[in-house]
Amino acid sequence: MSHPIYAIGDVHGQIGELHRVLSLIEADGGPDAQVVFVGDYVDRGPDSRGVVQLLVDARAAGRNWITLKGNHDRYLTRFLDFMIVHDPATRADLQWFDPRLGGDKTMASYGVDAQEGAPLKEVHAAAVASVPQSHRDYLDQLPLMHMTDDLLFVHAGIRPRVALDRQVEDDLVWIRQPFLEYRRSHERLVVHGHTALEQPEHAGNRVNLDGGAGYFRPLHAAVFEGTDCWLLSDTGRVPLRP
Repeated sequence: MSHPIYAIGDVHGQIGELHRVLSLIEADGGPDAQVVFVGDYVDRGPDSRGVVQLLVDARAAGRNWITLKGNHDRYLTRFLDFMIVHDPATRADLQWFDPRLGGDKTMASYGVDAQEGAPLKEVHAAAVASVPQSHRDYLDQLPLMHMTDDLLFVHAGIRPRVALDRQVEDDLVWIRQPFLEYRRSHERLVVHGHTALEQPEHAGNRVNLDGGAGYFRPLHAAVFEGTDCWLLSDTGRVPLRP
């Protein structure tokens, strides 16, 4: 019999929603439940700092949590390390501090003003001084994938027909097409986020858990037993099927 494994979609600084779904998981699976987070802990929402601190504290407490890297988490670490505010995967005029990406909200949660027009070097210096080293260390070591016999957890998806050991980070944290339109089996059921929907979706060969918490919709948690999937709600498990 498969042991349940839980998964949480893109958090995006929504600390209240994160506490809510963690309570649902604990009610269903107890305090020692294994939980996989599919990334994007920061940006857009009001308390990215609080979310990262919760994850740092959980690791120190020995919680059975696996936290994967998302593209928004990479924005934060690249800015701190290299003062980079643009990712080639996005349009040329869209920088991390743009409210559509939400880096300005992440910086605000650390007490740094990154509003439009703020001098980049000054913002960077303030960010380096304000983001705790424990947060930087935590985000720097986030893995890109987690596998079980039946499931593959990743932030954005994988490039179809490419072996897992040949996948590249840019795809794992950014890909949409051709992953989303691919209908054949990936050998394992892929559990991901990144592409925001109104509700989580089971597409047969993949499950998208990003219900749009980054756009102030509810955060979602799911439980898997083998490849069977349920969303967690206040009234219990709700089957999620293709």
